[in-house]
Amino acid sequence: MNQDDEIRHLLELMPASGRMMTQLTSKPQQSQVIEVPFPYPWSSIRRMSINFDLWQDLSRSQRDLMLLRTVSWVTEVKWIALNLDQGIVLAGAIGTATQIAQQDAFGVLIAGGLCALGVRRIWQANHRSEIELKADEAAVRVAQRRGYTEPEAALALLKAIEKVSELERRPGLTYMELMRCQNLRALAKLSPIAVPPGIRQE
Repeated sequence: MNQDDEIRHLLELMPASGRMMTQLTSKPQQSQVIEVPFPYPWSSIRRMSINFDLWQDLSRSQRDLMLLRTVSWVTEVKWIALNLDQGIVLAGAIGTATQIAQQDAFGVLIAGGLCALGVRRIWQANHRSEIELKADEAAVRVAQRRGYTEPEAALALLKAIEKVSELERRPGLTYMELMRCQNLRALAKLSPIAVPPGIRQE
């Protein structure tokens, strides 16, 4: 596999929003097929590293969907949005700054705790099952604009998840991966059972 040609193809495959914020690099020493650190708000560039020795063992469609899914996951993670959790963080940060200026130790403790609570709630929201499932579904939608049908795209991503587990020499799929596979089977019309809404929110 020519890495430069593959990277060029993958960049062209991405939606414009992902292309602007993503940097693809080769990392042959990593054990994961594709890896991207959790996207923190202070990092504007999302660096994705690929082990091309493992990557080339995936089929073309599997590589396409694995890349689109990773980009979709990165863009699904939201730190800045107008909701209650961000309001709590903002109020806590302003309160903390005000109490520090007034040299009120008890006030700093309360406001700092409020800010920490808001950050914790945002972190939990970005690690829910729903984020993972939405990333898969978004990748399938983007793939349809690249010539795949919904069942083809869902099946390719399903097979990619299973193949990546083998390539990374893991003993099996994680609970989250099993849930994602079931959701993809429903999208691929292989199963009538989708992931229930209650489990999506976990």
